[in-house]
Amino acid sequence: MDALAQAEGGALRIAGASFTGLWRWAAWLIVVLAGAHILLPFAAWLDPQPEIWRHLADTVLGELLQNTLILSLGVGLGVTIIGVGLAWLTAMCEFPGRRVFDWALMLPLALPAYVLAFVAIGLLDFSGPLQTSLRSVFGDDLRLPPIRSAGGAIAVLALALYPYVYLLARAAFLTQGRSLMESARMLGLSPWQAFARVALPTARPAIAAGLALALMETLADFGAVYIFNFDTFTTAIYKTWFGLFNLSAAAQLASLLLLLVGLALFAEQRSRGRARFYSGGKPAALRRYPLRGARAYAATGAALLVLSLAFVIPLAQLVMWSMQTMRGDINPAYLDYVTHTVLLSASAALLIVSVALLFGFVHRRWPGALSRAAVRFATLGYALPGTVLAVSIMLTFTALQNHLDGLAQAWLGQGTGFLLSSSVAALLFAYLVRFLAVGHGPVEGALTRITPAMEMAAQSLGATARETLWRIYLPLLRPGLLAAALLVFVEVMKEMPATLLLRPFGWDTLAVNIFELTSEGEWAHAALPALTLVLAGLFPVMLLMRQSRV
Repeated sequence: MDALAQAEGGALRIAGASFTGLWRWAAWLIVVLAGAHILLPFAAWLDPQPEIWRHLADTVLGELLQNTLILSLGVGLGVTIIGVGLAWLTAMCEFPGRRVFDWALMLPLALPAYVLAFVAIGLLDFSGPLQTSLRSVFGDDLRLPPIRSAGGAIAVLALALYPYVYLLARAAFLTQGRSLMESARMLGLSPWQAFARVALPTARPAIAAGLALALMETLADFGAVYIFNFDTFTTAIYKTWFGLFNLSAAAQLASLLLLLVGLALFAEQRSRGRARFYSGGKPAALRRYPLRGARAYAATGAALLVLSLAFVIPLAQLVMWSMQTMRGDINPAYLDYVTHTVLLSASAALLIVSVALLFGFVHRRWPGALSRAAVRFATLGYALPGTVLAVSIMLTFTALQNHLDGLAQAWLGQGTGFLLSSSVAALLFAYLVRFLAVGHGPVEGALTRITPAMEMAAQSLGATARETLWRIYLPLLRPGLLAAALLVFVEVMKEMPATLLLRPFGWDTLAVNIFELTSEGEWAHAALPALTLVLAGLFPVMLLMRQSRV
């Protein structure tokens, strides 16, 4: 009997080892596939396109470089001024409405940049209600600066992206506490000198990290710049692909954009690597500077102005437009867009959370520098613009499809058509590469709740790897898994460029519907799908606000 029991136990251990080893190979396969598609656009240079590049150089290449540089510099300056200024006010000063603005200034995160862009054009364009009303009062000769310009695109993206800097800078200022400023004042510095020479340099790593994230989003943006008709690399990739019908040239443009994003990502990583924060006390006991009189009203006015421009006014306009068009816009087509969006988002959330759980489980079983580097490499896709990712995946799936089509023609006498290149599978794989980092973060944080002692206890009781996963990991990870699924669900709902370029026929989503309607100038009819996305986007923002409340 003892020999039989030992034999059974040995068989279980072998089965568990095989099961865990299979998971390890699956994790490495995903790392290789995801990483390959991050680097694949550079392989397009093996197929030079001299005619296309001569055409681009003679027509738009210089403008693309100039526009991208202007947009990056303008948005970088804008998000830094707005984000750092509001972070200092809400973290270190006391003024009327501070408790509300403290969390409300994060709400623009729920508003996609392309939604804010078409609302701004609908309101401020020459034929919009604002200029029309002003001309009726001041005469037909009145002309405001055009909103369809570099300045308009910079303003919209700065208002949409400042929360990245605001969140990180606010956390840094709260960590410093007031004691650091008081020490500087005791050394004879004025309030402005203490801010410029002590508080700001100490918070610089966090500010630089937020700025790098905002710049990466700026370089990756497609919807807002397309709506403004402001050509950058993302719009050039789209036009080269669908206008010149040249996927190789589009991939080469994508590789150049990827280099720019890589520089921003490198700056963000370096800033985090140098970040060192020291707390002068618990943030809950922080003593803020009371603002009185004109300063208090100015602080409230500044925060209210930014919040109104970035969230309140656009949301109110979306509601007004939706009420005007809701009777006709809630139709079977709209319900199809909602259905497709929910199905794709739910499928992507399930896939990404499962892969994130796989990575976490395998990393816990085989900890080390190699597994950490592999997971870090696989999650770099979040820094990848959607247009670049779409080009990369299309290259792979088109090559595979051509191979399968040749086999089908040889064996069956009939081709496969667009079986892979325009499929739900290609789209879900794009979401996996793009948003794996979003799902991995909450899962990795939840894994810290599982101590090695719990796993050792499970193993000592004879639990296999599968039993450890189902009976130990999943119950303790449930909150983290739900948070990860929610974040991925909403991110996929709002994603536009990859969905636009890779969606199969008949699988339009809310984001694609917004793109098509705004391309035709149908601002009011685009309001209902946009409002749906904004309301869905409020859920992860509320979750973020709960975690950052002080």
